[in-house]
Amino acid sequence: MDLGIRGRKALVCASSQGLGYACALALAQEGCEVWLNGRNADKLAAAAEHLRADTGATAHGVVADLVTEAGRSALLAACPEPDILVNNNAGPSPGQLADWDHDAWIAALEANLLTGALLLRAVLPGMRARRWGRIVNITSAMVKTPHAAMGLSTAARAGLTALSRALAREAAPDNVTINNLLPERIDTPRQEFMAQRMMKASGISHEEARAQIVATIPAGRMGRPEEFGAACAFLCSDLAGYISGQNLQLDGGAYQGLV
Repeated sequence: MDLGIRGRKALVCASSQGLGYACALALAQEGCEVWLNGRNADKLAAAAEHLRADTGATAHGVVADLVTEAGRSALLAACPEPDILVNNNAGPSPGQLADWDHDAWIAALEANLLTGALLLRAVLPGMRARRWGRIVNITSAMVKTPHAAMGLSTAARAGLTALSRALAREAAPDNVTINNLLPERIDTPRQEFMAQRMMKASGISHEEARAQIVATIPAGRMGRPEEFGAACAFLCSDLAGYISGQNLQLDGGAYQGLV
């Protein structure tokens, strides 16, 4: 299937590894010119080189901390008129309400609400003026099924979800879509972090920790990053112009709600 986005400019945040890289790779495979982003220069350079080698696409690396104004400015200076924006950033560590003081809340909101909101603010007018744009926010399944331990992430990402839903209606007449991807249990470094946390808390082996994670998934396995990337590429495609304001869950059937 030709997704109709060959030659489009794609700006993918936090994409030196994990879900961000999976999205960048899928977009590159569809012929997009891709701007990857990360804070570690060596890691980012390696990711960009791997992407170029695997796809033959043009890929750029932009070293920037998206939580800072300077970082966002650097990213937008490198790609001032993206056709595609994939908002992504690492989430806060699990914890308890008693652990989260004012500074913790501010850090979570900066990373997982305000960063995405300010990038939306920067790129949306240009997309609407050019009458083509695709914005995908990588949020979390916790937006629809909150767990107390993930309260920081849930609260911040739910705010971005609400903002994006409101903006989607305004942007739709100009052929600009805004959607959210809600991952759960995709086999990335984030899941390795969760496994290590379980090992430490429960005194179990790595194999036991991963088995406990997998046991929560009806599909009986973790999701593959390439599955996630493919979903992102489709939402960014020319064929997905009639899909906007939606939350697509990638969770192996774990969500138990009706809608």
